[in-house]
Amino acid sequence: MEAPAESTTPDAPSGGGLMAPATTLERCPTGIEGLDNILYGGIPRGNMVLVAGSVGTGKTTLCLEFLVRGAERGERSLFLSVTESSDKLIQNLSTFEFFRTELVTNGSLVFVDLPLLYEKLGLEHEELTPDEIVILIRTIRDLVRNLGAKRLVLDSLTSVCYRIRRDERIRDFMLRLGQELSDAGCTSLLVSEIGPTPGRYSLHGVEEAIVDGVLLLWNGRRQGDILRVLQVIKMRGTSHSQAQYVIELTPIGMLLAPHLKGGRPEGGMP
Repeated sequence: MEAPAESTTPDAPSGGGLMAPATTLERCPTGIEGLDNILYGGIPRGNMVLVAGSVGTGKTTLCLEFLVRGAERGERSLFLSVTESSDKLIQNLSTFEFFRTELVTNGSLVFVDLPLLYEKLGLEHEELTPDEIVILIRTIRDLVRNLGAKRLVLDSLTSVCYRIRRDERIRDFMLRLGQELSDAGCTSLLVSEIGPTPGRYSLHGVEEAIVDGVLLLWNGRRQGDILRVLQVIKMRGTSHSQAQYVIELTPIGMLLAPHLKGGRPEGGMP
């Protein structure tokens, strides 16, 4: 694999108690201004990132905006859906002002229903065999290469891992998939569905060790109100803020604001 290109991004200001590196890797801006600020310009290009959280925390919305913003920049974007149909996802997207349907019709934003892909490939076993796992990886690789996709979302990794099951096979699946996506210059977000358990970011516990980054989302409470909260747990290739940020989902996109001192939400993770 070729060495990552250096970015022309200027030195980032210090924050979260960390100094920005003298040389930064090429970035893939998420298009979510608050998140890009936290990451000093975006996710290092080619990284595979876990977006972990429980139900209703904004995981899918964050991932969809990441793809839409990329498509707007001319980066073909691919959404692999396991739990929701493409039609339903596009319908939900239409409620946001930042989404334009022509991004789908002109092929800039592509949706693929993974259950239909399973059926087409004959992957019908409840637990995928090692050979079937290889077929799945190659199929995703070929989709990315044929489309020239530079951004990918898998929603959700948890659902795929239910069919892989064994820790060593999950580790191998993620290592191989991550290498294929990185070689293609594709930056990926993998949704991880977890309960409100502190210190756990995936179903099996091996997923977070393989990925390059972890974005944790959870529901906190403050004075009786439920607040969506985001924190960057890790991100290889960049310094980042370690603070917690309140998320607001608006028609124009996801907005982030740091917690005020003394305003830490109750409960939730971590």
